[in-house]
Amino acid sequence: MAEPLFPTDPDAWRQTHLGRLLGHAMRRFDERVLALMAHDADVPLALSNLAARAQVSAAHIHITRHLSRGGSRLTELAERAGMTKQAMGTLVDQCEAWGLVTREPDPLDARARRVRFTADGLAWLEAFRKAVAQAEGEFRASVGDEVATVVTLGLEAYAG
Repeated sequence: MAEPLFPTDPDAWRQTHLGRLLGHAMRRFDERVLALMAHDADVPLALSNLAARAQVSAAHIHITRHLSRGGSRLTELAERAGMTKQAMGTLVDQCEAWGLVTREPDPLDARARRVRFTADGLAWLEAFRKAVAQAEGEFRASVGDEVATVVTLGLEAYAG
């Protein structure tokens, strides 16, 4: 039997499988969102400087994505983000030091604390909303509306 003219690498699938492509796409999307936030005039200067110097990472975006506007307990926040309580605690510590969030007593349980956005954190959240909308628009422009719609529907069904 003859060898194929263009032999394929039997391990190529490891670089091109769906999970890897989704991971690359998510990293690219998050990096774009952070870059847009770094240049948003409405983001407090100290926070935009952190984003511009890559001090804020995609991991910090977990707080932005998952923290309720009314505040959340650390355990709830960690669960929503799919992280350990300890890892989320480290992120909350950093975000608290940056002025994005604060910890307050939980009015429903004196032993617990709630993580809440500060005023700067709410400005950050709004910048995040605008940056996500712009990055989604750029994705649509890059792949076309039909493909973007199919990808969105497929991901919603898969994640569902």
